Amino acid sequence: MPMTAEKTTIEYVDKAQADENVPSSKEWNIEEDALAANSEEHDLGFVQAVRRYPKAMMWAILLSLTIVMEGYDTILTGNFFAYPEFAKKYGSYYPSIDDYQLSGAWQVGLKNASQIGPIIGAFANGYLSQRFGFRRVMLVSLILMTAFIFVTFFAQNIVTLFFGLMLCGIPWGVFATMGPAYSSEICPLAFRGYLTAYTNMCFAMGQFISGGVLDALVSRQDEWAYRIPYAIQWVWPLPIFIILWFCPESPWWLVRRGEYKEAEKVIERLSSKQDQNRARQMVSMMIHTNEMERDIDSGSSWIDCFKGIDLRRTEIACVTFMGQVSTGSAFAYGASYFFKQAGLSAADAYKVNLGGTAIAFVGTIIAWFVMSRFGRRTIYNAGVFTMAVFLLLIGCLDFGRAAVPAIKWVQAVFAVLWLFVYSMTVGPIGWTIPSEVGATRLRQKTICLARICYYIITIVANSLNPYMINPTEWNWNGKTGFFWFGSSAVTFVWCYFRLPETKDRTFAELDVLFSRQISARKFAETQVDLQEEN
Repeated sequence: MPMTAEKTTIEYVDKAQADENVPSSKEWNIEEDALAANSEEHDLGFVQAVRRYPKAMMWAILLSLTIVMEGYDTILTGNFFAYPEFAKKYGSYYPSIDDYQLSGAWQVGLKNASQIGPIIGAFANGYLSQRFGFRRVMLVSLILMTAFIFVTFFAQNIVTLFFGLMLCGIPWGVFATMGPAYSSEICPLAFRGYLTAYTNMCFAMGQFISGGVLDALVSRQDEWAYRIPYAIQWVWPLPIFIILWFCPESPWWLVRRGEYKEAEKVIERLSSKQDQNRARQMVSMMIHTNEMERDIDSGSSWIDCFKGIDLRRTEIACVTFMGQVSTGSAFAYGASYFFKQAGLSAADAYKVNLGGTAIAFVGTIIAWFVMSRFGRRTIYNAGVFTMAVFLLLIGCLDFGRAAVPAIKWVQAVFAVLWLFVYSMTVGPIGWTIPSEVGATRLRQKTICLARICYYIITIVANSLNPYMINPTEWNWNGKTGFFWFGSSAVTFVWCYFRLPETKDRTFAELDVLFSRQISARKFAETQVDLQEEN
């Protein structure tokens, strides 16, 4: 259907949704308004967009705060392995090293427990959010989160702790897939990328808080050294629940259900008072994009993610998320344990780890300024390449660590630099691209599939990394960097040939580029005229 200025009767609503919410053709001029809204999206600058849609930014920021909880736990469990009291409670004494250690098998088990749950949560969210909407699913997940924390807090043995972490992972999977999807659906093009990348800042915030808690309690010589960090998780659910009770539903979700007038009300609510008259144009653009995707065979089921042009879009989303792990995050984010095995004291190891999380937080802020200058593809590729170099250097330096004790500090510096580069590049962009690249009718499922792939590769990484570093297992220490260097190199090759540029593209324009099967390396330079496209 060409996008012309002629008035068109609305035929975009599923019959089950045809009710009083559906406007008549006399009220709406879909194609003309959609064309105007698409043009306005490109003309709108960042500051002007914030002034026009201040509440959209506010709600995207508030809902993504749920991801702080997953970020908090991401480094909590892995770094507990170097915690003296935690190791005494759940580990065993090894005379050969005169210290308590969790076996490699249980290190793998605990780290993977918090990845199995999110797989369940992400898969469930792909269905539940499509059926019940973002808001209701998020509120129920917060209630479940509050209940599941009790299991980890009161765990008296390692088996109970394993199941507690797995249960907590279920709502984490919902939070991780809901935040970027919601932000991409309520934010205009001008700050869509910043708010989806903000998801990574929420991770960094959680990791920084976790690092501070770990550093503050490492000297305690009782069970509260590891129980207090679990208890702190109760701080977030209640206030976030109260805030999100008032959040608006996604207008794209309402459009897909045919509730156009409700979608218009949401846009008005997200807009400043003087700009509420533009709400109908925005909804018209959503309606037209939704219909255009139907015309190019973009369904809304799980199987549709693997059919036709959507298979390519799913691949890009999945590998982009997986790249956050294949570039060495299991190694760098569990650095406290590596530092301790490399020879640093437990106190020094956690201080370096805390500094690393602080630098990661700063790096995420810097990423916003980088994103305004460079494209997603450029930033992501540069990050993968740079982190690969750091991992190679960590591996090479390990050959001299026995002769020169100070090398362990140089390795620590490179590990922190890895975190800094990751937080400026692959970290935030790894959230932005999956949020943009999927078809709007499949966005939630695409993000869920991508996140599930992330969790699966994280399980693999968590299964290997402890054995590589653990002195009672393979005892590779810093030579583990060689393994992750090779993994990063493979990721870089894929990125060069398959990762497209999505910066400054509306969802309708991305639909056109994918339908025309444009090469990933030519996305940025290809011109799209929606008025001439079918």
